[in-house]
Amino acid sequence: MVFAEISYIWYSIIDNPMAKLLFAGFIVILSYLPQITNAQKDSLRFKIEQISKLSQGSVGVAILNIETGDTLSFQGEKQFPMQSVFKFPIAMAVLNKVDSGKLSLSQKVHIGTYSLPANIWSPIRVKYPKGNIDLTISELLSYTVSQSDNNGCDILLDLLGGTKSVEDYIHSLGVMHIAIAATEKQMHKGWNVQYKNWCEPLAMTKLLDIFFKGKILSKSSTDFLWKIMEETTTGKNRIKGLLPIGTQVAHKTGTGGVNDKGMNSATNDVGIITLPNGNHLAIVVYVANSYAIEKTRDAVIAKIAKAVWDNACSK
Repeated sequence: MVFAEISYIWYSIIDNPMAKLLFAGFIVILSYLPQITNAQKDSLRFKIEQISKLSQGSVGVAILNIETGDTLSFQGEKQFPMQSVFKFPIAMAVLNKVDSGKLSLSQKVHIGTYSLPANIWSPIRVKYPKGNIDLTISELLSYTVSQSDNNGCDILLDLLGGTKSVEDYIHSLGVMHIAIAATEKQMHKGWNVQYKNWCEPLAMTKLLDIFFKGKILSKSSTDFLWKIMEETTTGKNRIKGLLPIGTQVAHKTGTGGVNDKGMNSATNDVGIITLPNGNHLAIVVYVANSYAIEKTRDAVIAKIAKAVWDNACSK
């Protein structure tokens, strides 16, 4: 259809030499547009590859412009351990239950001392060291997502019926290349257990896209999850690290430990960046099996996010 219209215009101006010359120039420029776009992608992918080398490990990246559908990935189909990034899909599963009336954000959950083991990260336990408290599901979600509370995460998993129920829910959304198989408590019992919770970078951008478009969760649930992701207190030097102050970022981090060989299992950040033009970038950066120090691992994520930002803002 486009070529038919071009042909019509061509024959309409064939007797006008100047118009003919200008039109021919336009066609030449038009023919180069795809190459320019591909060149920009190749340049960005090269930058990401060079930054990734600083990690002394394996890096996976996926980017999606939610409004235009433009994508780019680097090792986007490789499995990476999620660590606390899996709290994002867990939160989606909880809110799905809220939307269906099976749970309520105002519903209170009793938390005994046995639910707050002392050997894992838990702002809830810090605030309530003796336990025996009642927190609403809304509060548990805030602790779990915004502060990455591991005890809060496992309490929510108990309410959902375990990891399998969350995995089944996420798979039902069409996001297949993700595995949710171990609780926080289980991950703390053995080094290799954490690798059971994995996700490909491209799969996570797909889940972020589904969440943002609000076609699965209700508007109130979508807005609530967006809010607590914006309020994330962990990983300030990752995706947000080098972006302009005040940039809106709704994200979820994940961090693994360091083994006796000095290898960090996972330093992750996934989320959605709001661009100056109002568009939104879903961005996923996983850094796995890295021998770099934490400051460097964080910087790898920050530099990749800045490169992606600069590329998007230059168009």
